[in-house]
Amino acid sequence: MARGRRRAPRSFWGSGWAMAAYGAAAVALVGRIVVGMGADVALDVDGRTMALRSSADTVAEVLQEARVAVGADDYLHPDARAPISDGARIVVRHARPITLTVDGRTARHVVTAMSVGGALDELDIEHTGSRLSVSREGAVPLSGMAVTMLTPRRVHVIAGGRRLTTTTTSATVRGVLKEKRVRHGDGYRVTPPLGSFPRHGTVIKVEPPGPVAPPRTVPITAEVAALNWAGLAACESGGDPRAFNPSGPYYGLYQFSLPMWQAVGGTSTPNLWPAEEQTYRAQLLYQRVAGRWQGQWPHCGARLFS
Repeated sequence: MARGRRRAPRSFWGSGWAMAAYGAAAVALVGRIVVGMGADVALDVDGRTMALRSSADTVAEVLQEARVAVGADDYLHPDARAPISDGARIVVRHARPITLTVDGRTARHVVTAMSVGGALDELDIEHTGSRLSVSREGAVPLSGMAVTMLTPRRVHVIAGGRRLTTTTTSATVRGVLKEKRVRHGDGYRVTPPLGSFPRHGTVIKVEPPGPVAPPRTVPITAEVAALNWAGLAACESGGDPRAFNPSGPYYGLYQFSLPMWQAVGGTSTPNLWPAEEQTYRAQLLYQRVAGRWQGQWPHCGARLFS
């Protein structure tokens, strides 16, 4: 019987199973190489975006690679421990100080918003209709800035016998009067003062200048000045400089008649003048009549000596 050639035994490494194993290993190796090449990441730092190819596993590692520091007050999204995937976007907003004065009251804050309007929104401060010292669209620099805000306030103005109510963002009483075109020139009395801040509900009074007081050319002696003029005024008018009695008519603290008032240099009517002017004219009258008070103050003149 003829004998056939003996076949050599087949090795596993040359078998089909081996080829399949080689293929699987190659796929796994290629996968590792692809992953190791990294992911495309967009890094937005204070509004400036840079594109990175990173092999980092977390947001913190990307920031470290890009040499971007993030402090406790800064804004970071996503979280530093978040994993990185292809196409990830990382946003960093560094903190910046802002000194905000609202209606005269100043406070200091730290914000991460890059615009003035965004900073006010971040601080939850309503600013619609308010007047700002800078534009809402203006940038807040990393070094910080100061912002003054005047909110709309309702105030009342009394002038010329009229009362009006207005809404203002003015910083001063003077500004309110300018807005409403209310005259307040030299000699006018304005309360509160023109330079004061008009808070919500403030009542602004504007009074025109009174008449110019006539000169006081005659001095009052010490003896006359020492009499009880307050007692006389209390008896005649209840101490009211604006008192008016139509029966005479009689006016003011000492119930002058117009002829007697004019005789001692008074102008207009006595009750339009301050108490000091009325008292001077009453003392001058007393001196003019040489102390004979009975003709002018028959019922109350004796009070001068009490």
